[in-house]
Amino acid sequence: MDIKVLGTGCANCKNTVTLIDQVAREKGVAVKLEKVEELRDIMSYSVMSTPGVVVNGKVVHAGGVPSRDRVEKWLAASV
Repeated sequence: MDIKVLGTGCANCKNTVTLIDQVAREKGVAVKLEKVEELRDIMSYSVMSTPGVVVNGKVVHAGGVPSRDRVEKWLAASV
């Protein structure tokens, strides 16, 4: 599973990366987690508010830290 967190490095972006990594480890789901910080790259996903989350090429979240339940659903969908 390929997950990208879009954001310029704010606290919410860092918290989102940490949350996704933590949930993936707990659930035993292998993920390739990438942080995308270049504004040009973020804009290529048409995300206007960060953090944004892209799962397997599809934007699934934008703006604020996603809930733990939401992250679990993304990971469960990949299994």
